[in-house]
Amino acid sequence: MRRVIGLGETVLDIIFKGEQPVRAVPGGSAFNCIISLGRAGVPAAFISETGNDRVGRWVRSFLQENGVDASGVCVFPDSKSPLSLAFLDDQNNAEYLFYKDHPNDKLDFTYPEIHRDDVVVFGSFFAINPVIRPQVVAFLEHAHNHGAILYYDLNYRASHKNDLLRVTPAIIENLELADIVRGSDEDFEIMYKKTTADAVYRSEISFYTKKFIYTRGSEPVELRAEGGLAKQYPVLPSEGVMSTIGAGDNFNAGLVYGIIKYGITREHIEQGLTEQQWDQIMQCALMFSAEVCQSMDNYISPEFGQRLRNNQI
Repeated sequence: MRRVIGLGETVLDIIFKGEQPVRAVPGGSAFNCIISLGRAGVPAAFISETGNDRVGRWVRSFLQENGVDASGVCVFPDSKSPLSLAFLDDQNNAEYLFYKDHPNDKLDFTYPEIHRDDVVVFGSFFAINPVIRPQVVAFLEHAHNHGAILYYDLNYRASHKNDLLRVTPAIIENLELADIVRGSDEDFEIMYKKTTADAVYRSEISFYTKKFIYTRGSEPVELRAEGGLAKQYPVLPSEGVMSTIGAGDNFNAGLVYGIIKYGITREHIEQGLTEQQWDQIMQCALMFSAEVCQSMDNYISPEFGQRLRNNQI
């Protein structure tokens, strides 16, 4: 059975409305994606790091409770687990502050078993952090060489704007390894000062991969792919939006879910997906993204996951 392996940071997301905390949930970009996939019944594993504290224990147990293999989560005995403060505005979009105490990260994990057509999801600063970069790129190359499909979400935050020059070589390496690349308009404005899908695709992405997804919040999603395919997908309406924190992460989860559901293999990736295949997996991505906005959690609800498991959606 095909499996998805997530690679990324873990944090405790403390969510504020106004100046008051209203919720605290385990989070992290790839983490949110992999929890949703676990809830949807997709075999999944996660590679990350936590501190040896109450938050770290919560993160690891939360993965296991949601059907995700947490054996690749490295525990630092003398560090505290990272925190993220997310301040929701009137439209329930978030502004972030990050606190991290891993000054001597040495990511040490046993590679999970990887087979051809498995999917690896990675991104954010975790995937380019110079401190753990040697371990991260070695694993990505290992996964690529074993025939996995690599999905890269750049997720480049403004808080790392001043780091861009020193991490650009790692970003390029990731783009070279990736089969599908997603980024938001905010990512590319920070990184390249470009504000359209075509400008980003032509100058920064297409040389490395032909499969590119450009998201713009509530605006239509832009797809660029082989054969000159250029298409827009309207975002699905979401009644009673409570938080958009997990929207992008669950777009990723839905797209990967679609890859598994519709049998998209390494061979399909290499040949180039048909428009129908893109339509199918993008619909899953948009569905997951819309669903997660209806709660204060960062992942699809267990009830939605059960309906997916029962083929009721």
